Amino acid sequence: KQKKRHMGDTNHFCPVSLKENFVLYPGLQEHAAKYKEKIYYFSTSENRDKFLKNPEEYVAHKEPLQAPPLRVCLLGIHGAGKSTCARQIADKLGIFHIQFEEYLQELILPKTKKKVGPSFDEDHEDDNKIPEELEDFSETMTKSETEESKQEVKLTDEEEAIKANLMDNMELPPEVLDKIVPDWWKKEPFRSTGFILDGFPRTLDEAIYLSERGLCPDVAVYIQVEEEDVLDRLLPLHLKNWKDRQHQKKEYKKKLKELKAKKRV
Repeated sequence: KQKKRHMGDTNHFCPVSLKENFVLYPGLQEHAAKYKEKIYYFSTSENRDKFLKNPEEYVAHKEPLQAPPLRVCLLGIHGAGKSTCARQIADKLGIFHIQFEEYLQELILPKTKKKVGPSFDEDHEDDNKIPEELEDFSETMTKSETEESKQEVKLTDEEEAIKANLMDNMELPPEVLDKIVPDWWKKEPFRSTGFILDGFPRTLDEAIYLSERGLCPDVAVYIQVEEEDVLDRLLPLHLKNWKDRQHQKKEYKKKLKELKAKKRV
């Protein structure tokens, strides 16, 4: 209790991280410093030195220092119900819901024109394409659409990395994450409103990335579910998608047969 009475305005959190990054980053005892009979703790020795050069920039004056908004990381396996829970929590608390995989899809959607990944049958996108020799007989595909479909999409290195992540679960390099993740902590409207980040971090390396960048969530929640619950939730949807694909294949074969008949005539 005696120690708490002598702690600085930010308690055991680093005042430099709060001021510059608007993040509550726990300070360490080995990086402590005293100013006006109060003890401040810092996340790094560099932050301590920065504070000591100009302490008045980082302490409270007429009003208490403003605390950052709530930032939550929601974790769990695919099918655990993260997005459902995240939407409900975001609505209740008035914060943003960021679905990480969906956000990545939106970044490359202008070029790919469709969502990519195992769930979207990327590997079978040409299965229902009209053969070139029958294109002139197709009533559903115009010449411009045909030419557009033949154009090769060129992705940047960053977009290729995002696509590889969505397709094959390849980890995103730090230089790509640097262009995505820090904005949620440092830029508006997320900076002042807060968010629940759904599906990130997913690996130890991604968790280390957040730590090294000083991007600390206030809460990390892991949803643990039984395998049977995941099957009950996902199987009906996958079964419906499979039936839809079978119907599409049936319609495609019927259409192909009609086009071949027209060509013979």
